[in-house]
Amino acid sequence: MRRWRSWRPTSMTITAERTRPKSPTGLSNPDRLELYRYMVLTRECDNAILRLYKQGKMVGGAYTGYGNEATAVGSAYALEDHDYIFPMHRDLGAHLVKGQSLRNIFLQQLARANSFTRGRDGTGHYADPSLRIYGNVSHLAAMIPVAVGVALACKLRKENAVVMTYVGDGGSNVGDFHEGLNMAAVMRLPFVLIIENNQFAYSTPIAKQFAGQKLSDRAVGYGIPGTTIDGTDVVRVYDACKKAVDQARRGEGPTLIETITMRMHGHSASDDASYVPTGMIDEWKKRDPIYRFEKVLTNDRVLTESSKNQIYEKVRSEIEEAVKFAEESPYTPGEQAGEGVYAP
Repeated sequence: MRRWRSWRPTSMTITAERTRPKSPTGLSNPDRLELYRYMVLTRECDNAILRLYKQGKMVGGAYTGYGNEATAVGSAYALEDHDYIFPMHRDLGAHLVKGQSLRNIFLQQLARANSFTRGRDGTGHYADPSLRIYGNVSHLAAMIPVAVGVALACKLRKENAVVMTYVGDGGSNVGDFHEGLNMAAVMRLPFVLIIENNQFAYSTPIAKQFAGQKLSDRAVGYGIPGTTIDGTDVVRVYDACKKAVDQARRGEGPTLIETITMRMHGHSASDDASYVPTGMIDEWKKRDPIYRFEKVLTNDRVLTESSKNQIYEKVRSEIEEAVKFAEESPYTPGEQAGEGVYAP
């Protein structure tokens, strides 16, 4: 099912006595290594995007998922190739798990002529229907009714597919969230909605956004399952999402999942996050999803220092090649700038 299944660190051997018991939904050690690689790939892609932004090579803004890798990767890993996903701007890892190429990502970020938007947008507003990836819009909760519509189409066509989308803690307070979720619940659609609770809606702390204890409690009002999980634990995210996806595929309706994370950078690269209380980011860095999972894999003797270095070296080499390819690709000629923008 996964695209990187053939890749393995050459110096690592997993023996029977080293195999950790599988998670309730069946993750093997190769699966766990793959999850780790995807998180590393996501983090390193974000680092490269930030470098390009600071070098003045990007047309649009830079929005990172630093600290959110476990949620993006773990959730998308629970899907099959024929399932649909609507990632947000901090879900680069979901794009990668679903098979998005690094070249396409950097062509888009650098607004080149052969990018998804043909150079008309240099940010994460893109999609790839061939991979069943559909792009985010700036008014993030507005994705939910669209995703629910796709889930309805799946049900009417008797297509055995599940639709997954995301919203932030701030977006969960918008009418689109409630309207879309209510429709999905009433019609028992194959739909999974993830609230990425990263502590701040742009600059508004969660204490000033809602009075309840958990955002997942809102599921009760729609008569569907709701759960709140640690969004920095990639295996926990996968397990919860796999359970929800399997239920949706069996015709048991939607699930609302709240993942507790922390946005470790500002809303965008131009936001200094001065509104974040002193010490809060330092506290959350102790729960960094990559280092946290790295420690688990090391303790289980699944990951060694040598195999970890191999992963980072290969990932950085792949990103370097993709960036070089994008930088050497042409911009859209001026005479074509209006194509697809204005009606004939």
